[in-house]
Amino acid sequence: MIASLLRKKSIEQIQADAAAGLTDHAIASNEGGGLRRTLGVFDLTLMGIAAIIGAGIFAMVGKASHNGGPAVALLFVFTATACAFSALCYAEFASRIPVAGSAYTYAYASMGEFIAWIIGWDLIVEYAIGNIAVAISWSDYFTGLMKGYGIDIPLHFTMDFLTAKRGYAAVTEAVAGGASVETLTSGCASSDSVIGCGQIDGYLAWLNAPMLGPIPMVADLPALLIVVVITTLVYIGIRESKLASNVMTVLKVGIILLVIFLGLNYVNPENWSPFAPNGIEGVLKGVSAVFFAYIGFDALSTTAEECKNPRRDLPVAIILSLVICTVLYIAIALVLTGMVSYTKLDVGDPLAFVFGPEGANIPWVAGIIAVSAVIALATVFLVFQIGQPRIWMAMSRDGLLPKIFSSIHPKFHTPWFATIITGIVVAIPALFMNLTEVTDLASIGTLFAFVVVCAGVLFKDEEFRESGTRFVPYFNSQFILPIILAAVVGIVYYFNPTFVSDFLTLTPAEGEGMLGAFSHKIPMIFFLIVAVILVYFSLTKKLSLIPILGLLSCLYLMTELGVTNWMRFGLWLLAGLVIYFIYGRKHSKLNASPDPAEN
Repeated sequence: MIASLLRKKSIEQIQADAAAGLTDHAIASNEGGGLRRTLGVFDLTLMGIAAIIGAGIFAMVGKASHNGGPAVALLFVFTATACAFSALCYAEFASRIPVAGSAYTYAYASMGEFIAWIIGWDLIVEYAIGNIAVAISWSDYFTGLMKGYGIDIPLHFTMDFLTAKRGYAAVTEAVAGGASVETLTSGCASSDSVIGCGQIDGYLAWLNAPMLGPIPMVADLPALLIVVVITTLVYIGIRESKLASNVMTVLKVGIILLVIFLGLNYVNPENWSPFAPNGIEGVLKGVSAVFFAYIGFDALSTTAEECKNPRRDLPVAIILSLVICTVLYIAIALVLTGMVSYTKLDVGDPLAFVFGPEGANIPWVAGIIAVSAVIALATVFLVFQIGQPRIWMAMSRDGLLPKIFSSIHPKFHTPWFATIITGIVVAIPALFMNLTEVTDLASIGTLFAFVVVCAGVLFKDEEFRESGTRFVPYFNSQFILPIILAAVVGIVYYFNPTFVSDFLTLTPAEGEGMLGAFSHKIPMIFFLIVAVILVYFSLTKKLSLIPILGLLSCLYLMTELGVTNWMRFGLWLLAGLVIYFIYGRKHSKLNASPDPAEN
């Protein structure tokens, strides 16, 4: 039982399976031809930038800056460092296993089928569920853009069902308590208002929506529109997707550069003081938002079979796109917090806001930013929508999903069925879910994928060392890791001398018991246990330093997302395990493999 769960595919076998062409389904149906190799390093780099620069910088950086002040720029540096360690590990695997599948395929080669299934199921959280968040964000920007041109789309067709229902319930309760809708509406923008403007919008959407029997028809139709358009483009082909992505990415990078260089003229250095008004705790509140801004570079590895030279181009593009975006992000964070006080940046459109009346007061720039945000989010959606079908295609090749998921369209040379299913999986929830429900889940899912890929490099460390050339340079962690961890503890103690006593003290929130208070410590306890284990193996096995740092930094970022998200993520993985034991394990192609190297 255990042996079958840990059975692996050798790198040679993975490459042989990919080189053999298509799946049994494709051969049996005479579909012929594989994926079209059309991507070069320039295309891949732009695709990486397209995936990374999106909702995180156009929407979520405002709240992160509000919580952390100008010091949020340091959070971008820290997060980029964590991503850089992971990016090197992705580059290592991409250079050795240039096939579709990304972290799923890498886990299959390094840790076995069971972990590979878990990571394959997890990647649905990053790509499909992450794209739900992108579709919802795109809808918000698109609706605002249309309103700027005098086109008002009814609220009940631009809002998700849950937000409208909750808004209606909150306003109804307030009215029952003696308030009037008019009074609540006039005061909703106040910081101390009982009912926010978003809740008022939800109330009106629910109230004015057409009825289907007893159910109000509230659905986010612009979100559905972007899903249909982009899924159709991905279905048609990678060449067409590449062209659209390149054009839109060049445009949005140009807009960001405009914001940076024009904004520099309106920076007031006094706004950078205090630099970290809420301390480290305030800065770390933005972890989810800032990390969400970096999600995407790993999606490049799903296009390996559509690259002209994947062994050379993929690693270079992964690292290059991450470096370019990090520089842009740090510049944006410093410009935003320099143009206006961080206290005013708790807004959904911070880039447009700083060029409005509260900042530089240049209306035409705010209009350009609104257009570029719509374009930016569309490119993110495009790259993620390319990634998910190729993950399912790789899993189907291995027998863990039905064969039709790896079926290649004879004309368009794309995984047509997996692309359609991805569109459906994203479209339906995007109609009814809100952004809060999916953003944190996408972040924790991506971090978990990074942790697994870094761990995979550690599992393959000896093999990679013996092979000679490698993208992750080997540094002996035996003594360096303890020194680094000790330095980190010292820095944390310097900025927060009470961090140990705070961690050891249980302070239940209102209505929470001691068990509930303890549950919030569980992610950090798990992190500390893993850190101790890695220090032990570093001392005894002389493990490679960079993947360890990638694993620990990403795992730490996971602890900052809270135990509630860990529980949701755990439930998601449990649902995936049910499917694996019902279908995947029984149909795995390794069941019939005579090659002991694969087991």
